[in-house]
Amino acid sequence: MHCPFCRNPDTKVIDSRSADDGAAIRRRRSCPECGKRFTTQENVLLMVAKRSGVTEPFSREKIVAGVRRACQGRPVGEDALAKLGQRVEEALRATGAAEIPSHEVGLAILGPLGELDEVAYLRFASVYRSFESLDDFAREIDELRQRAPGEHAPPR
Repeated sequence: MHCPFCRNPDTKVIDSRSADDGAAIRRRRSCPECGKRFTTQENVLLMVAKRSGVTEPFSREKIVAGVRRACQGRPVGEDALAKLGQRVEEALRATGAAEIPSHEVGLAILGPLGELDEVAYLRFASVYRSFESLDDFAREIDELRQRAPGEHAPPR
């Protein structure tokens, strides 16, 4: 790690602490050359493999933005959206995989979204699962009605 003040390539770690509920490590560092101190944060990158073959870092903000569109006009607050984003990220990190297919990200969203708001769930599912007819909507509504309250959406 280079010192941000004098660019010395050798710095010393003074203290390390867990941050962001264990998803990151915060380190306090000191430069033996100039004596200044600074803080760094290390994050474990979770990569998402898109259908096109491109990979990009996981973004909780993208999850929340997509779900926000599905919740437009619904009684769902920003706190609920933030909690959903956190649940999705925790579920994906719990798999232990460094790279997650985008399809798995969508599946991880459907369960918590179904618990949050059924209409938003149908909106999101219709785009995610590419509904092409009213029959697709009717089938999904029938499955929603058959589920017990609080039960997650089945993966497809």
